[in-house]
Amino acid sequence: MSPRAPSADLRDWIAGHLDPLEVGASAHVASDFDLGPNAFPNEPVDLKPAAVLVGLIERPAGYSVLLTRRADTLRRHTGQIALPGGRSDPGETPWTTALREAHEEVGLAPDFVSVAGLSSPYRTGTGYLVTPVVGFIQQGFTLQANPAEVADIFETPFGFLMDPANHEQHERQGPGGETRRFYAMTHEDRFIWGATAGMLRALYERLYGAAVA
Repeated sequence: MSPRAPSADLRDWIAGHLDPLEVGASAHVASDFDLGPNAFPNEPVDLKPAAVLVGLIERPAGYSVLLTRRADTLRRHTGQIALPGGRSDPGETPWTTALREAHEEVGLAPDFVSVAGLSSPYRTGTGYLVTPVVGFIQQGFTLQANPAEVADIFETPFGFLMDPANHEQHERQGPGGETRRFYAMTHEDRFIWGATAGMLRALYERLYGAAVA
């Protein structure tokens, strides 16, 4: 189904392609290593659980995805584009983590989010196993960036992010000289890359059955 299809039809179709909460995330794991298996030679062995919210907002032109730009004062991933989320606390489910972090980072009240299911887990080169939690954000919500974590809050059209023509592949040299290849999606002046772009690419593959390029 086209990502620009009528919202009601698209909502049910997306939910039908996700892993149900009661089942848990699938065994298939996407990762920072998909485009370059030797990109992170010093990757931690023990993966830490984390979760992000892929928040879909209905707009007149179709769904958009809630994204943030990380604060310039953060120690890691400074200024990068991210989905709201973070490390799980002990005993938390992925959706509890995603909703808690979205509330802490951008002030999104959990009552405004209808969780639809889970996308493919994503392994980062920094040692996290991230579960993307897909949820539909109801109208009437308000947002307020936590300045300690978030510099900006914005939306990007879901149709743009789910268009493979917009899935660029880039590469950079790591600190040890290793080559790191990664997905990126450039929308207007926003450069969405790394794990965030990788998770959105994995959602595209889950929905549309595309093989890794």
